[in-house]
Amino acid sequence: MSAMSLREYLHFVTNTQSLEELWPLHTKQMASYGFDRLIYGFTRYRTRTSLGDPDDFTILSNHSPEYVKGFVQNGLYFHAPMLRWALENEGAGSWRKTYQNFDLGSLTTEQIKVVEFNLKMQVTAGYTISFKSVSPRSKGAISLAARAGMLQDEVDQIWAEHGEDIHLMNNVAHLRILTLPYSPPNRGLTKRQREALEWVGDGKTTQDIAILMGLTAATVEKHLRLARESLSVETTAQAVLKAGLLNQMFVMET
Repeated sequence: MSAMSLREYLHFVTNTQSLEELWPLHTKQMASYGFDRLIYGFTRYRTRTSLGDPDDFTILSNHSPEYVKGFVQNGLYFHAPMLRWALENEGAGSWRKTYQNFDLGSLTTEQIKVVEFNLKMQVTAGYTISFKSVSPRSKGAISLAARAGMLQDEVDQIWAEHGEDIHLMNNVAHLRILTLPYSPPNRGLTKRQREALEWVGDGKTTQDIAILMGLTAATVEKHLRLARESLSVETTAQAVLKAGLLNQMFVMET
């Protein structure tokens, strides 16, 4: 499948019904501009001192498993210069200044480790887009890494020519992602767990739910307990809220 025109892309993204459809198309579209390795991240649990539990992040990437493990799972992301930039800014930012600061020796020890890791993985040129926040506790951004071997001068030239379209496509993709169901690893709900939470959200009691689902009250309680465990929360009310934030409530079956 060849790259889409801007109109075709926007039509597809605004009509897609799942991340499984959206993400491969988006990575292919960005690769047509030279950005072949992406990391999208979003948190709803940001505070002044933390981005929240990494297990609660929405993370999408087509980087190699080795890169994702080092950058995300091993925590390098927290000290990434462009992530710090994204937390303090909105819009698109070139990676030029990061590598200039690296050459000038003005980065912290932790930041240097991130840059050295990126150099090892041939992640050396690109752009980061920091999306407008919908609340003080939320933040989303996407890292667009250029093909291995490309220079930042080449990337900046691409951005000068196509940057507005690339920025628009990523903004629309981000807004669409916020509306689609997302199941963090090991935190997805089964159909029965989701249904039980939905009835709780509708104000039904355990006895009501048992009748509506054709189950015993004990079985309903089991589904609710497993839903709480899956979502790593203490109460059923918290489970309803968190499932709602992750768009796992009232999901249309595909």
